[in-house]
Amino acid sequence: MARVVHFEIHAGDPQRAIEFYTRVFAWHFEKFPGPMDYWTVITGPDGEPGINGGLMPRRGEVDGEAVIAYVCTIDVQDADAYAERVTVAGGQIVVPKMPIPGVGWLLYCKDTEGNIFGIMQADPKAG
Repeated sequence: MARVVHFEIHAGDPQRAIEFYTRVFAWHFEKFPGPMDYWTVITGPDGEPGINGGLMPRRGEVDGEAVIAYVCTIDVQDADAYAERVTVAGGQIVVPKMPIPGVGWLLYCKDTEGNIFGIMQADPKAG
């Protein structure tokens, strides 16, 4: 069974969002190495229930509207197979599969209700 393993916050002003979540929840943010503007979000200690996430600048628009939500990412064994399952079930691929160097393969989908979610296939050789 595929599980939610990560969330993303899309922010118009990443630094403002980092300050907000740090002040409100005491979350810790670390800049992800590499050329992309992305921060990992540490929401609590390992071994406690919950997941960590990421924060990124809001990218473009989807259907004429920016993504204004937390995007959950689901861990899968085969991103291509799940992309096919999404479309067969009536969903859409809204951002094609792309490598996240040293992490894996990521794509963004839309469900039948218009919700955006990510699919991640772990692969340290991606890139």
